[in-house]
Amino acid sequence: AYLMLHKPSGYECSQKPSAHPSIYTLLPAPLRQRGGGAAAGVQAVGRLDQDTTGLLLMSDDGTFIHRMTSPRHHVPKVYEVVLKHDMPEKSLQRLMDGVVLEDDPKPVRAQSARLVGERALTLVLTVGKYHQVKRIVAAVGNRVEGLHRSSIGALHLPADLRPGQWRWLTAEEVQGLRQAGKG
Repeated sequence: AYLMLHKPSGYECSQKPSAHPSIYTLLPAPLRQRGGGAAAGVQAVGRLDQDTTGLLLMSDDGTFIHRMTSPRHHVPKVYEVVLKHDMPEKSLQRLMDGVVLEDDPKPVRAQSARLVGERALTLVLTVGKYHQVKRIVAAVGNRVEGLHRSSIGALHLPADLRPGQWRWLTAEEVQGLRQAGKG
């Protein structure tokens, strides 16, 4: 099973959420089931913070999930970021050059970072880490006020898929995702 969910704000990407409803409550029961068998259920391909919206892939295919989330494959993910303050060019360059986070000596580098408004930024990242967009933006002296993932690989969140809705991926979309990134 391969599907996309338009994750709304206020939902956790966990089967056992701590403070907010689970994204799994947005899916029909057969897709939520855990365990073996024909209706084993799906799991999130990576995670989005509870206040982050946008494209979330879900699958029951462990090889596909690994391919999409492994830093080895460099699958690009596009984030639309609303900033608290204007961002100077030197900060954009720092995002491209790489920002070292306290829990990893390897810098997190944006594949691209471009301003799309006074306080709006489009970031393309190929590695997923805990709160990474918020943390790298903070490291260059700014703050994320809103965060939305608009695409993974060549797959874009459709405008007609409303927050909380999901749909099956087509065979072509799954094939395109399998070919995304490097390696």
